[in-house]
Amino acid sequence: MLLNLAYLLALLVLSPWLVWRSVRTGRYRRGLAAKLFGRVTMPNPHGKPVAWFHAVSVGEVNLLGTLVPAFQRQHPNFLIVVSSTTDTGLAEARRRFPSLAVIAWPFDFSWAVASTLDAVTPAIVVLTESELWPNFLTEAKRRNVPVVLVNARMSPRSFGRLKRFPGLARRLFANVTRFAVQETEYAERFQNLGVPEAKLIVTGSVKYDGATGERNSVKIRALACVLGLGTAPMSSHVVLLAGSTHAPEEAIILGVFARLRERFPHLRLILVPRHPDRFEEVARLVEQSGIPFVRRSRIDSPCVEMPPIVLLDTVGELGAAWGLADVGFVGGTLDGHRGGQSMIEPAGYGVPCVFGPHVWNFRDAARRLVEVGGAAMVRDAAGLEAELTKLIADAGLRERMGNSARELVRRQQGATARTLAVIAAILPPTTVSQAA
Repeated sequence: MLLNLAYLLALLVLSPWLVWRSVRTGRYRRGLAAKLFGRVTMPNPHGKPVAWFHAVSVGEVNLLGTLVPAFQRQHPNFLIVVSSTTDTGLAEARRRFPSLAVIAWPFDFSWAVASTLDAVTPAIVVLTESELWPNFLTEAKRRNVPVVLVNARMSPRSFGRLKRFPGLARRLFANVTRFAVQETEYAERFQNLGVPEAKLIVTGSVKYDGATGERNSVKIRALACVLGLGTAPMSSHVVLLAGSTHAPEEAIILGVFARLRERFPHLRLILVPRHPDRFEEVARLVEQSGIPFVRRSRIDSPCVEMPPIVLLDTVGELGAAWGLADVGFVGGTLDGHRGGQSMIEPAGYGVPCVFGPHVWNFRDAARRLVEVGGAAMVRDAAGLEAELTKLIADAGLRERMGNSARELVRRQQGATARTLAVIAAILPPTTVSQAA
């Protein structure tokens, strides 16, 4: 009850900002009844056991793109439900899993959680990375529904915050059945916060398994054609992709690109902001730069030649875009607030990447890539420009770094199988016997 009151108070305080954001961007309005009241319809006429997989947003949905099909192959008797918190995550989940039930994750009010669990009746809940909500976990525990956190991570920032409230952390984590953790460092942080060692299994990151590295896929070829890369030899351009960027990274990249373009006129830029609600803002930034550009969403017919800048203002095409890149910049690493976006996908394609120092969300992957010579970490915009200059000028360096990155990803793969073993170990016996 006290937690519900705290949530209501927070919602009241934030309501003017939420309304403004909703009017400006259209966010928060879709699926509001499902989120606030748990109004979910879940047909299950054959009474199959239900596995509920949850992903916060697009990045985590992409992770499920590897895990869910693998689970389906091992447990074909299960009905699978996928949920997401954000509008873009839900849209991506519906695109990736057209044959599965996709629902909105409920707000953590006790009534919304209970109603959603009543509708879904899961035999198991699989959460991704760091999405833990007290009311949901408490209600799942009360119903004896096992919950596993997969690809689990614990950033230094989250660890520091939870360390100040050790009792709260222990109560929260007590309601999670298993933690399939990306790396030993994260497992140690969970253990320091009171998670028993028996609940922690280091599986590695499923994101390595999702990095296929296949540059000749249908989706990549189609995007190349649309952007004008399919009508000329690929070597005629060097494509720099700045992926999952946050403010002020777009302004930094545009300034660096403008200077690099004077020396390398064959250089092209694909700019991909992390959040769709910033597409208009970034489009204005690009327009102010004075460099010719095109918005991907407004390309009606294939470009004759790739323009200097493509603003990828669509959802679900970043993976294919990485398959077109010769050099990359990984966003969320220069702003000091986000802790970095994933550099694993471009590494799988053999894209030599540069990123800033703020990579705590992917500290292990970033460290390993730098150690094997598959990526470069820089301190600031000046360092970014210097590293990009070297990479653009030296095709041999790009190839060597790309090969090192791709080989690292290949060696790290296998986390999906280890994660599935963790899930299988806590499936209710009745569902396991049905699967057999």
